[in-house]
Amino acid sequence: MKHTSKTDSSRRRFLNRAGLLGLASALPMGSGLLARGAEVLASGDMASEPQAAVKNRAPLAPRSFSFLPLGSVRPTGWLREQLRIQANGLSGHLDETWADVGPDSGWLGGKGESWERGPYFLDGLVPLAWLLDDARLKAKAQRYIDWTLDHQAANGMIGPASNDDWWPRFVMLKVLTQYQEFTGDPRVIPVMERYFKHQLGELPQRPLRDWSKFRWQDELLSVLWLYNRTGSAYLLDLARLLRMQGYDWVAEFAHFPYTQRVTAEYLKLDQGEGLKDLALATHGVNNGQAIKTGPVWSQVSGVASDRSAVLQMIAELNRYHGLPNGMFACDEHLSGTDPSQGSELCTVVEYMFSLEHSLAIVGDPSLGDRLEQLAFNALPGTLTDDMWAHQYNQEPNQVECSLHHKPWVSDGPESNLFGLEPNFGCCTANFHQGWPKFASSLFMLSGEQGSAASDGLVAAVYAPCEVHTRVRGVSVHVVEETSYPFHGSVRLTVNPAAPLSFPLQLRIPAWAAGTTIQVNGQAAPAPQPGTFARIERPWKAGDRVEIRFAMTPRVSRWFNNSIAIERGPLVFSHNVGESWVKLRDRGMTADWQVYPTTAWNYALSVDAGAPEKSIEVTETVVGEGPFTSRHAPVKLTVKARKINDWRAEDGVANPLPQSPVASDQPEETITLIPYAAAKLRITAFPQLKL
Repeated sequence: MKHTSKTDSSRRRFLNRAGLLGLASALPMGSGLLARGAEVLASGDMASEPQAAVKNRAPLAPRSFSFLPLGSVRPTGWLREQLRIQANGLSGHLDETWADVGPDSGWLGGKGESWERGPYFLDGLVPLAWLLDDARLKAKAQRYIDWTLDHQAANGMIGPASNDDWWPRFVMLKVLTQYQEFTGDPRVIPVMERYFKHQLGELPQRPLRDWSKFRWQDELLSVLWLYNRTGSAYLLDLARLLRMQGYDWVAEFAHFPYTQRVTAEYLKLDQGEGLKDLALATHGVNNGQAIKTGPVWSQVSGVASDRSAVLQMIAELNRYHGLPNGMFACDEHLSGTDPSQGSELCTVVEYMFSLEHSLAIVGDPSLGDRLEQLAFNALPGTLTDDMWAHQYNQEPNQVECSLHHKPWVSDGPESNLFGLEPNFGCCTANFHQGWPKFASSLFMLSGEQGSAASDGLVAAVYAPCEVHTRVRGVSVHVVEETSYPFHGSVRLTVNPAAPLSFPLQLRIPAWAAGTTIQVNGQAAPAPQPGTFARIERPWKAGDRVEIRFAMTPRVSRWFNNSIAIERGPLVFSHNVGESWVKLRDRGMTADWQVYPTTAWNYALSVDAGAPEKSIEVTETVVGEGPFTSRHAPVKLTVKARKINDWRAEDGVANPLPQSPVASDQPEETITLIPYAAAKLRITAFPQLKL
């Protein structure tokens, strides 16, 4: 990967000497000096000298971990290849084929779509472009960024003048914080300061409503980001005002009322009640975003119950609406536990984003477990292999993708087609953030509660990457080599610029009993599942840490006592034969229906108490397309029998029969592959009577 370290570093030093970074807030909008400084910064790569992590500033409560500055973690191996596929697919060309983010976008000064879609697109495009150091993608993002920064209204408002909704600005603020971390552009902080002062004055007369009322926690992240860099006291006043006007998600989940499938009739959607509190409180994406509410607000409140509320929220959603792929059913509203129900792609990526921030704040390793489950199953499972098409809704038991009205609570017949904008275009604009933000969250910094002398590194989630950061004032380079989640070995090579003592914390998933750790070939104490293993020692260049996770197949229980097969963070599915039929061309891509060509109605013969005895595991090298059926690097084989009276209606698998079940059909051996590799699939199976 290319790094122009000396050039970019000298640019940053020049800007500091010239006083640009410090004087930016004093310069008027449109200043030639500011514009020229931004042009210089945007034209090069990020500074290669590792930057220090920004910790919470008093009186904010400390987080368990701090995010490393964006760009500190760079994906390698199969993860970088996923980002490259994304860049070559819809993410890298959406503005060329979809008018909503095209040249007439309101976020480019045009008269086109002027609400959330431009900011959504940038929320993934910016981290994708800068993580890949892709000049083409950077140039695409820069046009939107420059228009937003250079066209701030006199009163401080940003964005198209054709609407004054607070919600799309929440997303653009997230974009600006990422862009500033990647580039150091001195225009960003002054623009955010003016905007937040304007909003603080406006909110008493024009309070949060609709989407902004239910998504206030997303703006709170940007408010606290800015406070940690400027210390401006008014920002804490704004934080409290957002909390006062926003929906109380923590209170809702303390006594969670939505324990059944929520119907369109219950929500009175046919009576125009779609933006009432009841509909918005049960909306899947709102819930995915809301999961981080307690932890994010706890930084201001300092209340322990706010901090831990994320665990309660996840538990309630899983209990009443949980699915085997790690998601909760929401198509479009909370829809129970039948695995033929779907989950919206927007919810997947927003849930991931919530988990990334909650993990940093709370430090609970189970949040990393859940994040990996979504990233390695639900996220790639709703995208085509080349990422040129996606589904609005995905189903764990998905036996057909065609034009039908079942089983959705409130979505339309195109909901599980693969295409440009099936059902609704929000996911077309928003899915891009999933992989890049996950890649940036692999490592974090510990020690926020103390001084820099207590800092250490945290392997929060696992995937191949390189890390360049500073620990206790010393540059540290870490290389993570792994084919995880497909295989169980992870090797970390630690390279401090000078010998340095610090703790390295390694997340040990709850499923990983029997995990072993070696440091330079010597066994470390056996770690406990569901904890962070801590290795504190003097580190020198070339020190190696090798983790071997025990990836024994295991069984989990779901709807009607059905079973799902898991191994490591991967969920496995029976790959139903696929016939792809083009519905229509959509510019550079197309909309597709997918029909089954093989049987799918199997019950598994598995002893849930000792599944490893009846499941055979085959591993191969991780190569091109690990989330594809053609190149799946791990497969499971298991005995099964067909259940003839378990059928599909209108393209949807009927509810699973109650397990255990009997069958007089011949025994067969079937193959299970990773969930995301099977676009038609059965994931929750009836269990045969032994």
